[in-house]
Amino acid sequence: MQILNTNLEGLLLLEPTVFGDQRGYFYESFRADVMQHAGVDLLFVQDNQSFSNKGILRGLHFQKYPHAQGKLVRVIKGAVLDVAVDIRKNSKTYGQHFSTRLDEENKRMLYVPPGFAHGFVTMEDSTLFLYKCTNYYHKESEGSVRWNSPELNIDWGITSPILSAKDIEAPLFSEFESPF
Repeated sequence: MQILNTNLEGLLLLEPTVFGDQRGYFYESFRADVMQHAGVDLLFVQDNQSFSNKGILRGLHFQKYPHAQGKLVRVIKGAVLDVAVDIRKNSKTYGQHFSTRLDEENKRMLYVPPGFAHGFVTMEDSTLFLYKCTNYYHKESEGSVRWNSPELNIDWGITSPILSAKDIEAPLFSEFESPF
């Protein structure tokens, strides 16, 4: 597995080594020792899975301390444009984002540490998305930033996604007070 740094400190892109033949393929989707070698010591306590058709946008979400979550995300079936926004007030990249395509073909994964808002838009029908989380979901600790905040200038590749009520009502980044 190759771990690549992104333009945002702590946000890591993982490219697994895939072994394939006429039977299919095999790859390791997580190795604690590889992550520790990259300076990230993780204990995952919860797995989440979502199913979405094309054009669904989920995000930008986070959880506040003491329930902040690191997430290792990947697509099992389908494709997404995955986005992480640095919301760490003292970070030199505060308000900057990273986006990448995660899909069943490239098998890439993204590690999103606490202090980032995270979201994705589905690019194909029947997309299955898996999150490995370092902390348990805690409703009172959840927060969000509006997906189309002009200050973030994120190109989602879609102008009218299907959104939850929570995501429609999320504050713009300019109105947002980061808890990190």
